[in-house]
Amino acid sequence: MEELETYDIVSVRDQLAVVIESDLLPPDDAIVVIPLFRDYPAITKLNPTIGFCDDAFVLATRMIASVRRNTVKKVGTARGQRDEITRAIDILMSGV
Repeated sequence: MEELETYDIVSVRDQLAVVIESDLLPPDDAIVVIPLFRDYPAITKLNPTIGFCDDAFVLATRMIASVRRNTVKKVGTARGQRDEITRAIDILMSGV
């Protein structure tokens, strides 16, 4: 299995997503991700825009999910936008 790190951008059956599971956790058959969409109704700070391959994608935070690790392929990183991603998860969990 490919080694994945937090904030990696992955392809899951042709759907882009950001890995949000800590790479400090022991590997499991599943990994937690948030999908990325070009056209998604964004709410300020809950759905930050993630730049990837000269394109803009919206982080669909409410669609957080776990997927089978063997179905993902690393295609990039969003590590430079970690603060925005972490803030979006905090807003999802706490509402503020």
